[in-house]
This record gives sequence, structure tokens and C-alpha cells, in this order.
Amino acid sequence: MEFFEVLQRRRSIRQFLPRGIPAEILEKIFEAIRWAPSAGNLQAYQVFVVEDKNTLRLLAEAALGQEFIVQAPVALVFCADPARAASRYGARGENLYALQDATIACDHAHLAAAALGLGSVWVGAFRDDAVWQAIGSPPGLKPVAILPIGYPAENPTPTPRRSLKEFLHRLG
Repeated sequence: MEFFEVLQRRRSIRQFLPRGIPAEILEKIFEAIRWAPSAGNLQAYQVFVVEDKNTLRLLAEAALGQEFIVQAPVALVFCADPARAASRYGARGENLYALQDATIACDHAHLAAAALGLGSVWVGAFRDDAVWQAIGSPPGLKPVAILPIGYPAENPTPTPRRSLKEFLHRLG
């Protein structure tokens, strides 16, 4: 798909077909993550690939019962790595840049999935401690987003968008 078509066709998918994702498709998504821009090119994030149904269930429970996570053949958990960003940028890196790096990486995966004909949905409503434990309690990392990915079993209509004049402010 052409880039702007990907942006307009991407939907939040919460129903997935019971079909695995080929390794070569996942690798393309991982490469999209790898090429995401980051503060000082520190890439202050870690990504956990979850395919095990028991761990997916733990993530769904951590995500306040969002059961569609278990339907997906894979979920990516994006975590900020505050210490990595703090090593160059101090408190601002720790508190902001690491979070931004993880969210940009997640967005790259989200758009790559759409470009590859997959569906995904950004999950941000979860209990940090429960996600942290589900992925093995990695020291120093902060969960930022869960991205379940799979072949869509639904085709939602586009949601309304604000007009440019509602949020765009030209200065000067």
C-alpha cells in the first residue's frame, strides 16, 4: 500500500482470525520498529514478542479484561527503557524521551502491520505491574503499550476525524 493509503485504511482491530502470522511477515514488522526514530538514536525501548496463549491471557487480564488480546496470534509489548535515555539526557530522557521512543516504535509496528494486511489495536489501558509481571519482570523497564496483531476478522468503518482548523495553528 502507498503510505497515505495505509494511514487512511488503518483501523483498530479487536477481532482476529485464528490464523498464525508467518515469520517473514513478523520480521518486516520488527524491521519497521528498528527503523523508528528516537531521541539521540538511543532507541530507549524494549519490545517483548508474546505468542504463548497463557501469557496472552495474562496480558488480557492486565489490560482490564480486554479479551481480544487472547484472540491475536501475537502481541507486542513495548516498554520504555528510562535508564538508556537518562544516560545521555538525564531526567528529561528518563521521564519523556524513553516514553516517546517506545510510542514511536509502537506506531511504526502499528502502521507496518496495516501495510502488510494485518490488523492491530493500540492497548494503553492496563495495570503496569501486571503487564510487567506477565513479560517476566524485566528490571528498569516501564510498559507503554500492548499491540495485539493478527489477520482481521472485522472491517470497521472509519471513525470521524477533527477538521484541520480544529487543531492546526499556523504561526507567523
